[in-house]
Amino acid sequence: MVGQASRLPCVMDTGRRDACPTGQNLPSSMSRYDEFRAFRCEMNEKILARGTTTTRRFFNLDTRAYEPGALDAKTKELLGLSASMVLRCDDCIAYHVDQSIKAGASDEELFEVFDIALIVGGSIVIPHLRRAVEFSELCRARGGSD
Repeated sequence: MVGQASRLPCVMDTGRRDACPTGQNLPSSMSRYDEFRAFRCEMNEKILARGTTTTRRFFNLDTRAYEPGALDAKTKELLGLSASMVLRCDDCIAYHVDQSIKAGASDEELFEVFDIALIVGGSIVIPHLRRAVEFSELCRARGGSD
């Protein structure tokens, strides 16, 4: 349960929990990828520690929705990525790019998803496409996982 250990679980990855050190200062030389993951981890811990039952249930629902079922986890992450691009949520895009790559998505698959997002969302998606491509390169440079 969140808040019972000195190292709280971090709700970072769909279906997985990464250890996230609490109270740790972030080095100034962190990459955008590392900064994104560390910030997400830290804030998720704070939210889950202080949030209501409704908040925790929503986080749980979000995690469970991306678990394999009739659709595999990679397909679900790619769907999440497309929706995030159309909604123009850069944090969501970064998260789903990272998770898609961890689930085994190829660059070709990512670019087909980017195409769908462009068709559905129109030209306003282009700036988010640029950031998605940049973040995918950062993820690949990191090996797609920690």
